[in-house]
Amino acid sequence: MKVASNSWPAGQGIGELAEQPGIREALQWFTREKQWVNDIHLQVCRVPAPTFMEQERAEWMSSTLRSYGWHTAIDRAGNVLASLLPGFGPQNLTQDSDGPLVVLTAHLDTVLNPRCKDDISVDAAGDFHGPGVCDNGVGLAALLAIAKAISSSPRTWFEWDRLLLVANVGEEGEGNLRGMRHLCGQPGLLRRIGCFLVIDGASTSHITCQALGSRRYEVLFSGSGGHSWSDFGIGNPAHALSRAVASFIDTKPVDPKASPRATVNVGILEGGPSINAIPSTARAKVDIRSEDNQRMEALAEQLRAAVGRAEDIENSRVVGSARVTSRIREIGSRPAAALPPDSPLLACIRAVDSHLGIRSRIDCASTDANIPLSLGLPAVSIGAGGQGGGAHTPAEWYSPAGRDLGLKRILLAAAMLLDESSIS
Repeated sequence: MKVASNSWPAGQGIGELAEQPGIREALQWFTREKQWVNDIHLQVCRVPAPTFMEQERAEWMSSTLRSYGWHTAIDRAGNVLASLLPGFGPQNLTQDSDGPLVVLTAHLDTVLNPRCKDDISVDAAGDFHGPGVCDNGVGLAALLAIAKAISSSPRTWFEWDRLLLVANVGEEGEGNLRGMRHLCGQPGLLRRIGCFLVIDGASTSHITCQALGSRRYEVLFSGSGGHSWSDFGIGNPAHALSRAVASFIDTKPVDPKASPRATVNVGILEGGPSINAIPSTARAKVDIRSEDNQRMEALAEQLRAAVGRAEDIENSRVVGSARVTSRIREIGSRPAAALPPDSPLLACIRAVDSHLGIRSRIDCASTDANIPLSLGLPAVSIGAGGQGGGAHTPAEWYSPAGRDLGLKRILLAAAMLLDESSIS
């Protein structure tokens, strides 16, 4: 996919690019405005955005980006899009212009929701604490910092009109990457996109260019329900579900050392109103992950077979006609994929890391990059700088020490990609 070149001479390296007017000032802005970045990070994390309920944070992001001079829109999925294109709107992104877009994204949603603003705090050492401060408050703060640094720097030489900022919905859990799916489900827009830079989490030590796939299922057993003594002998959904889970795990057990690697996990088990009641329903939620799509499908078939066997066994023991029935519903599917090792996008990130003295490794994870990678589009996921931990727990934390290095990495990579002669 071709990317039109800006006006700086072809063949110049990343060092020359970093010294160009408009780039140099933006890089310096990150170091100079560390406190500003910390303040905006705290603000965005205090706007609630649990998965499926990201609207308040989306509107806040849109308004804040407009205040920096960016044109914004919220699409039908709830994604926030921002651009410096005059007269920007989702409709003119599908029109041909000087070259493909470089898309810089960070997801809006969090697994846990702060109960009140004070659940998000900064301690005396400057570290952030609370749900979502690292995953993905740090990514959203990076989007805002990139937007502010660019709008605060001269653009007489380097134009950023082909940079599209996206704060997308539905990355976490059962959100099933719905924001990225919507973005990549528009053929006209997809033809304009050269590559994706996904900002997720903190550390600069990784380049996630292999998409870890996942398949998620809800298993439901249903029956008439009844009293544990007087109705004993009717089909029991809890017994059937327990048997299905054990059969799934024990039939061809997954070897954690096998290649391609795969994992299975039953993360939720629920059903029944009382210890002395036969439940009318029992359900489980199952997570299957692998680096290989065929391996996931084989495990999904193993799950379906286990559920069928469990239903048959339970019904073979029923006295009378009160049998159980089963249902399996897919509640999430993230395709496995990988960026080719000779991709210019990967070479770009490597060049930036070398210039900044960052030592990074190739990583495999499940991120928004799964969707474009599965469609054959260049995409990587990288951290926004600093360090964090405790993701998806109330004890989540983030330390902004060294954040400016991560922000410089993102901006330099975006600038280099906008200037590359080709992305494939």
